[in-house]
Amino acid sequence: MNFQEMSEAKILEVAIPIMDNLMDASTAIDHERHIRDYTVRLKEFTTLEHLKSVCTNYQAEKGFFRNREVVAVFRRPDSAAIIWKQYFTKAEGEFVAEMVLVHQHGRYLCDHVMVF
Repeated sequence: MNFQEMSEAKILEVAIPIMDNLMDASTAIDHERHIRDYTVRLKEFTTLEHLKSVCTNYQAEKGFFRNREVVAVFRRPDSAAIIWKQYFTKAEGEFVAEMVLVHQHGRYLCDHVMVF
């Protein structure tokens, strides 16, 4: 799988539903659903306790995820990095949401994700 050969539209067609699920599952603090599209490597870092801690903190400080807008898609041979402008319900201003998309074992998976 060479992400450099994929169109930006195709990458977003794959990435957006994965990111939607990540955002919804973190809002619900649903660990099983949150890690469903994670690589094995990323699952090792995202324990239930870690997810609860991260979600509780951002929800208290920033509120919940609102809309996001695609800013850029960076393509590499083995992955794509997608950057969004992210908004929250309580915190003012613009934040960054990013995800690294890979293809492993016949599936598209998230190998890194962060909102800051």
